[in-house]
Amino acid sequence: MMESPKKTSQPANDTSTSGGEQKEQCCSNASCEKNEEQEPSSPKQGDFSDPVYKEIAMANGAINRMNRDELRAKCVELKLDTRGVKDVLKKRLKSYYKRQKLLHSAAASVKGDAYFDYICVVDFEATCEENNPPDYFHEIIEFPIVLIDTRTLEIVDSFQEYVKPEVKPQLSEFCMKLTGITQKMVDEAKTFNEVLNRAVSWLQEKELGTKYKYTFLTDGSWDMGKFLRTQCKLSHIRYPQFARKWINIRKSYGNFYKVPRTQTKLICMLENLGMQYDGRPHCGLDDSRNIARIAIHMLKDGCQLRVNECLHQGEPRSVPISAPIEGAPVPQMPKNRD
Repeated sequence: MMESPKKTSQPANDTSTSGGEQKEQCCSNASCEKNEEQEPSSPKQGDFSDPVYKEIAMANGAINRMNRDELRAKCVELKLDTRGVKDVLKKRLKSYYKRQKLLHSAAASVKGDAYFDYICVVDFEATCEENNPPDYFHEIIEFPIVLIDTRTLEIVDSFQEYVKPEVKPQLSEFCMKLTGITQKMVDEAKTFNEVLNRAVSWLQEKELGTKYKYTFLTDGSWDMGKFLRTQCKLSHIRYPQFARKWINIRKSYGNFYKVPRTQTKLICMLENLGMQYDGRPHCGLDDSRNIARIAIHMLKDGCQLRVNECLHQGEPRSVPISAPIEGAPVPQMPKNRD
């Protein structure tokens, strides 16, 4: 979801776990790191002494010396998208030349295919107050998923349901005004466990984790690391295994386009890519669709989106770039807590 008071408030000090709860681990084969990983500047395999890499460096140097008008003119010449700020145009041209030169070089030993067949964009909406106290428990009230086909680079489907909060069933006026979700919507909605079960069935119908390799993508760490984790505790179920790793698009965007964190908010990313927000801000489904538009734009610009965060011992951690690339497991409804 977009920047809001509920996202900028400090996480609750919720570090205790129930007696029968297993500690949450992110992965068994790779350790987590607190430092953000950097987008690899070149393929992991191949002979880097090959002259093609000198050609790529020379092309990058020429692109760095261009002004914005020259960059746009070159994009027009190559039939590339001309939208975006100067840094975005530079990255687009560099990625294009790199792909083209490696495509025609024997040094290319890594295919340019996407890491995943599908990417599931999730952006929860949760209960909130205008000034959330430190111990405030956010309950999920909207559960959206937007499905990206990484081969066609299109949004191909979506899932969305409202959720009935149970701890504090009455929404605040601030929350209703911010999200556009009314009291009637949540009163008539299913509980989180029921909605999660329906979401799992929807993912299974898409054959994700069986026929197709997939992962999740979020706008920041809060959706999985805070909202979903807190909601699972409130609903007395274990955190779902299939959601333990995800792509934090803010990190991916910042690393790929080499911009500071201040330029990785949803509206900033859209504007820097030459796009405008489509829909109603803080509507979970609309936020998810706009995040998906950014992800598709990045894929078109040559970014290979990969998992960069996971849940480790109840907290979100960065995944090192050296970690093996794995899709999320088959979606299953998590078990109840002991």
